[in-house]
Amino acid sequence: MKEKVLSILKESGGYVSGQELCERLGVSRTAVWKAVNALKESGYEIESVRNRGYKLKDSPDVLLAEELHSLLKTEWFGRDILYFETVDSTNNEIKRQAEHGGREGLLAIAESQSAGRGRHGRMWQSPAGSGIWMSFLLRPDITPEQAAGITLVAAMGVAAAVREELGLPAQIKWPNDIVVNGRKLTGILVELSTDMECINYVAVGIGINVNNDSFPEEIRDKATSLFAECGHKVSRSRIVASFGKHFERCYKIFMEDKDMRRLRVEYEAALVNKNAEVMIIDADTEKRRRALGISDSGELIVEDADGNTENIRAGEVSVRGVYGYT
Repeated sequence: MKEKVLSILKESGGYVSGQELCERLGVSRTAVWKAVNALKESGYEIESVRNRGYKLKDSPDVLLAEELHSLLKTEWFGRDILYFETVDSTNNEIKRQAEHGGREGLLAIAESQSAGRGRHGRMWQSPAGSGIWMSFLLRPDITPEQAAGITLVAAMGVAAAVREELGLPAQIKWPNDIVVNGRKLTGILVELSTDMECINYVAVGIGINVNNDSFPEEIRDKATSLFAECGHKVSRSRIVASFGKHFERCYKIFMEDKDMRRLRVEYEAALVNKNAEVMIIDADTEKRRRALGISDSGELIVEDADGNTENIRAGEVSVRGVYGYT
């Protein structure tokens, strides 16, 4: 009920009478009054004027289910939302829910994580109230090899959301880091549960630095936030809603093709590595190459000084810029 009242108030932008809310929602005046009071208790500033009704004057920067549902314009992403003040890891929570029958699109989102993780088990800083720490559940009918494209599709969704909401030049460092002006904004961690050649489920974890105003010394020279780039506080819930819309669109195309063939041009348009010199790094060697773009399967196509090309698979090596992070 709260999210339905909130959605109507947001759509109106002005006063909505109690009678209109009753009629549109098919509930009593008392039910409307209780929903409005519950929203006020959650931090929403709602003005009540006799003979005019209710008007939403201000919304808090919260990631509550009712806030997100009032903004989401998606078919399945975020139909079910789990909100936590703190959790060990949103990816861990999605995996727990998946094992107990959670539906595709289930979204777990937290104000903070005590054990947030990035690639290779690295710790991901998740301070309370500053960023978007979320994970969601997918149950795709594809092979584990094809699932490599999901991380690229998730990156496309984040980059598109940042560009749409803030106009910032968000780019993708292959395969899935989001960077703005050469600094890392977002990390994405995709974890699969597989059985032979089948996928049971996929947990997609995304951490976005939103309103962070400082970073630990060890990452200060390569990390950024939306606040640092645009100079003002950013609505986290609007970024989540925009991501959901863009991810659903790209994921639908990906699942129809089972690869990146129709998404390559869009992905490469955001690829900060494209036509740039990169270093291909594994445990024993470093190779200097020029990145050309991606293959249909999402591999990075690189070229050596003699014009020979090879495809680099995500997860096998690290790719970084010759003169810095990007």
